[in-house]
Parts: sequence; C-alpha cells; structure tokens
Amino acid sequence: MIPITVLLIFGMLFASSGSAKEALLIILNIPLALVGGLLALLATGLSLSVPASVGFIALFGIAVENGLVLITYFDQLHGQEGLPIREAVERGAALRLPPVLMAAATTSLGLIPLLLATGPGSEVQRPLAVAVVGGLMTSTALTLLVLPVLYRWMHSEPTLF
Repeated sequence: MIPITVLLIFGMLFASSGSAKEALLIILNIPLALVGGLLALLATGLSLSVPASVGFIALFGIAVENGLVLITYFDQLHGQEGLPIREAVERGAALRLPPVLMAAATTSLGLIPLLLATGPGSEVQRPLAVAVVGGLMTSTALTLLVLPVLYRWMHSEPTLF
C-alpha cells in the first residue's frame, strides 16, 4: 500500500507543478520521514503494524505538504518576483519556517494523548502516533535544512569552477 501511496503522491505533485524535478525534490521528504518513524518504532520497542502503516501514510502527507509549502514559495520568489536563486531560497526558508514548524508541532501535540494512552485499545493507537511523531522530527529537519540546499543546487547555473 505504501508504494502505491508514494506513486500517487508523486503523480499529484507532478501534475500540480509540471516539473518532475520539483516533484522529486518534494518527494525526498518521504524517505527521511520513513527513517524517523522506523527509528522511533524501534526505540520504543513497537513493531511495524497496520496502525503504524496507517500512521506512515498520514506522515507522508504531512511531509509532502511541508515540502510543497517551501518549494512553491521558492518558485514564487524566484520565478514570479525575479529574485536570484540564493536570495529566494534564503528569504523563502526564513519566511516559511513558522508554517512548517507549526504544521509539525500541531500534529505532534495532537498525538500526545495517543502516545500516553494506557487504557484498552492503546496498543493499537500508540504505534500510529509513534510513527507519525518520530517521522515528523526527521522530516521537518529535512524540509528546513536539506530541501533549500537541494533546491538551490538543482536550480543553479552549472559552472566549470
């Protein structure tokens, strides 16, 4: 189910941006989100279960949304407003920092009751929450640190030196 989800997400990104390069750049958020979620499951001693898989699908949507927010703003600053790539990336990353952090923070805070639940059914809820919160940590880091660098690299003019 997860590969099908990723392919659908890529298709929608490609359709909306018209660029396979930018769709690929945004979809790069998914592997780091996946690694973070798997490490969180491993650290808590939980297994990859159906609820955890559902959590990963939700996580992929959030990770892609954060990447899309950043990349579309870079495109707006560079393409429509004509800023040089470096300035567009620096300004875009600074101005989109709060929305990206808020998306991750509100999701993580909303899942705290599932993380702390001990009653009946908590064994189903906890893997979902752990996968999402763990993945959000690494995905947010990628979105804010690595994605601007990759965007600049992909859109810069090739030079010999």
